[in-house]
Amino acid sequence: MPPPIPVDLQPHTPAWSDAAAREAQRLAEALGPQLIAVHHIGSTAIAGLLAKPILDMIPEVRALAAFDACQAILAHLGYEWWGEYGMPGRRYATLTDGATGQRCIQLHVFETGSPHIVRHLAFRDYLRSHPAKAREYETVKLRSREQHPYDSHAYSEAKSDWVRLTEAEAIAFYRTR
Repeated sequence: MPPPIPVDLQPHTPAWSDAAAREAQRLAEALGPQLIAVHHIGSTAIAGLLAKPILDMIPEVRALAAFDACQAILAHLGYEWWGEYGMPGRRYATLTDGATGQRCIQLHVFETGSPHIVRHLAFRDYLRSHPAKAREYETVKLRSREQHPYDSHAYSEAKSDWVRLTEAEAIAFYRTR
């Protein structure tokens, strides 16, 4: 399990989308046909929203069993493999910036058809389409950081109830589009 890190919320920058696109290309070249798509999710994918400067990405793969054989490829790219990391049907890996020692990317790998892919994309797209809800989320994030400035795990848990409730709205929104 990766250790908790301090919660550093920063203003959004378009550089995050550019970095996500570059990493998606790097993953596509390394993983080949096993990879279906790479989705940029999380707060760094929502313009105008404060975010930890860590890219969350979903590599969508054909089969998790086959993807498990790609651990060495991810390690060669610099990722640390954490397995399911508390969520059946997911593979989690993190990338740390060698220059700064800071975590910079989190991969949440799911098999195509996983409802977790829809859940994450719906949440992202809902906040992109509902600026007032995005501002509300930012308020929740700031309050959670005030409560847990040095523990990213506790920070995530502190905002989890709001996220779960909003996810239900987001999925309904996503399915009607």
